[in-house]
Amino acid sequence: QLAAQEAQLRAIKEAAEERDRMYEETARKLVIVENDLGRTEERAESAEIKVKQLEEQLHEVSGSLKSLEINEVQAASRESTYEDTIRDLNQKLKDAEKRADESESSTKSLLKENEKLEGALEKAKEDYNALNRELDATLTDMSAM
Repeated sequence: QLAAQEAQLRAIKEAAEERDRMYEETARKLVIVENDLGRTEERAESAEIKVKQLEEQLHEVSGSLKSLEINEVQAASRESTYEDTIRDLNQKLKDAEKRADESESSTKSLLKENEKLEGALEKAKEDYNALNRELDATLTDMSAM
């Protein structure tokens, strides 16, 4: 019976030692998990700070985007106005060029007419002078008679 009790005692001691080893292993794992938890909490805090920074940047970028969209709408409106102005000015240019061509043509015609009239005037002056000379000659002949 003593041998049975000693065997039982050894089994209990072995079981106690196994439990102690398991306790130490669990305690060691607990320390590791607690350290991991600390690092994970630090990373989570860091990530939360980063998220807040990114949210602020997103808000700023969103504001900038809205401003750019407004500027784009205004620029498109100005572009449309400029295109209309360019179209109107091009039409005015074409009209002015047409009027200039017509005026140039009219000026050429008037210059030709003016040259003809000046030629006719010059001929009329020559005829008048010739008649005056002839009249003077006739008067001189009549006075001599």
